[in-house]
Amino acid sequence: MVQSVNSVNQVSDNSISREINESPVSFLFDRRGQRKYLTVVERRLWLRAAQKMPLRSRLFLQTLAYSGARISEVLSLVPVSFDESEGVVIVECLKKRSRGIYRAIPLPGTLVKEVMALTAPDGTPLLAEQRIWNCSRTTAWKWVKQAMALAKLAGPKASPKGLRHSFGVNSLRSSPITLVKKWLGHSRLSTTEIYVGAIGPEEREIAARIWKDF
Repeated sequence: MVQSVNSVNQVSDNSISREINESPVSFLFDRRGQRKYLTVVERRLWLRAAQKMPLRSRLFLQTLAYSGARISEVLSLVPVSFDESEGVVIVECLKKRSRGIYRAIPLPGTLVKEVMALTAPDGTPLLAEQRIWNCSRTTAWKWVKQAMALAKLAGPKASPKGLRHSFGVNSLRSSPITLVKKWLGHSRLSTTEIYVGAIGPEEREIAARIWKDF
């Protein structure tokens, strides 16, 4: 019985130590201190590079960037996922324990129109439940990396996760955290708060004021 209690205490102590050692910023940087998210400038470079890609892959990449969704979530989109009147895409939260949980994410109107036109390129629309991008995760991942290479971006930030993290970091600078939580499909607000750990322009401005006193 004593051994059992000690084991439980040891597990608890290990959990507490893990929580103490894990800071929010570590989620945004790898073990070498390299960023795992794109800055605003880098994301713009990547989007410009995506413009050079073929239409179907370009629209996939833009949807990925502007929605902050995961690759699997964008790949699962069907024609009825896009609502032109509301200017949103309805994304199923695929990381939830149960299926059928959706979130609406605003998208640029021009992007929604282009995607909807893509679903009926020859005048014959796709079936309501037919995937718009009928390709594998590997192919979609390659599209992301091709655009990263064209933009001359490398490292841990040059990945699909880097785009999602970029969406989280940069959205929090101008949007309420509750909205960002909804857009990203987080279950807990504490997960969204991780992105507050990134250094933004406002934080640098505050630091610059301090430097004047040095």
